[in-house]
Amino acid sequence: MEKINIICVDDEREVLDSVMRDLDYFSDIFNIEECQSAFECLDLLEELDAEQEYVAVIISDHVMPEKSGVELLTEIASDSRFTGTKKLLLTGLATQADTIKAINNAKLDHFLEKVWDPDELLQTVKELLTEYNVEQGIDYDEYMEKLDAPTLYRLIRP
Repeated sequence: MEKINIICVDDEREVLDSVMRDLDYFSDIFNIEECQSAFECLDLLEELDAEQEYVAVIISDHVMPEKSGVELLTEIASDSRFTGTKKLLLTGLATQADTIKAINNAKLDHFLEKVWDPDELLQTVKELLTEYNVEQGIDYDEYMEKLDAPTLYRLIRP
């Protein structure tokens, strides 16, 4: 079984704990990592790349000290090692300009506002994981119980 990672980035411990709790559904099959800054996330990405592990989804807050979530996701989007990585911005403080920048420069895959609906977050991550597995050519049979069947069928239909 391939090692596939989901990374959650937020500088607020309570928010990060909440996201991790909402994503616990995936923890028996996928590796879920947490980072409290953009720089910590970039260091983790280096480690995961060195270990040749997949980074399927990055969920990031926007407003963080030193480097924003949009800046982080833009940097990741421009790194050829992570071109297939799905990016979700989870924030309550992004301006319209920030959101447009995230879509255009970070090639954002999804946007959710804080306070989020846990079921919507779970469904969104299921869909993003499914897209990632198919696009990367990973044998999705091993992960099927946690993937989104309608998304899978839409992607694999001839």
